[in-house]
Amino acid sequence: MTRLPEYLKRPIIDTEKTKNVRRILKTHCLSTVCESARCPNKNECYTKNTATFLIMGDVCTRNCRFCNISCETPQPLNENEPKNVAKAIQELNLTYAVITSVTRDDLPDGGAEHFSNCIKEVKSKKQNVKSEREPQNCSTIRLFDFSTKIEILTPDFKGDTKSLDTIIKSIYPPDVFNHNIETVPRLYKTARPQAIYQRSLDVLKYVKDNSEILTKSGIMVGLGETFEELKQTLKDLKNISCDIVTIGQYIQPSKEHLPVEKYYTLEEFEELKILAKQVGIKTYQIGALVRSSYNAAETAKIS
Repeated sequence: MTRLPEYLKRPIIDTEKTKNVRRILKTHCLSTVCESARCPNKNECYTKNTATFLIMGDVCTRNCRFCNISCETPQPLNENEPKNVAKAIQELNLTYAVITSVTRDDLPDGGAEHFSNCIKEVKSKKQNVKSEREPQNCSTIRLFDFSTKIEILTPDFKGDTKSLDTIIKSIYPPDVFNHNIETVPRLYKTARPQAIYQRSLDVLKYVKDNSEILTKSGIMVGLGETFEELKQTLKDLKNISCDIVTIGQYIQPSKEHLPVEKYYTLEEFEELKILAKQVGIKTYQIGALVRSSYNAAETAKIS
């Protein structure tokens, strides 16, 4: 494996907050993409008392060559998982939460109903938040009637619009619908052979055309793409009115995964910000360690 540049390294952080997040996740038997995908921002996010929930198991029916999640025969869905996700989000007092999943091509709807059930359970709960007007030493907790905003990061559901409708036309739709384009079209056969570039674009376009939900997508760099290919991919996302785009450096999870062809410099990430702005992407988060759900709440607020 190529030596990791210093600016991509993150220190190990272990505080009472990170331990509390792990405890809550363990109590409710929940997985996170932070752990499964070996996200470099895991400890920072745990320190902020948040995590990206990984539903429908921790094994995938596809074998993308950049992803650390294993490809095996998945287990049946846990019907208690939506309630457990909602309980964990309530205990963490999250006002914004990100829920993602493995791809479940074995399920008739790709897991769309399970996604919808998770959103419903979360949004139907009230949050326990201490009023800012209460004295600092007051232990009173006021119950406010507001629901947590939900961003979902989904697979492509094989492009099935009925599955998409199950989510976006529900009584409790998500606030942000994220589906990652991941890389440029030329690299799909190498990086994600079971996916189709145009199908991923069509998923985002369908959500945009049939709802008021914000759409979002992410790109990895460092797999061998060219600057012109990135420019065209950004244009493709702009043409379907994608609201938010994230771009970050691909980091090889293990020597069995795709090698890193190029580590972008910090200056090159600044150039990508300029490119995104020139293309007309209104809201973007671009940087070496940016990931799809990194600082998701802050990014959604400015879109």
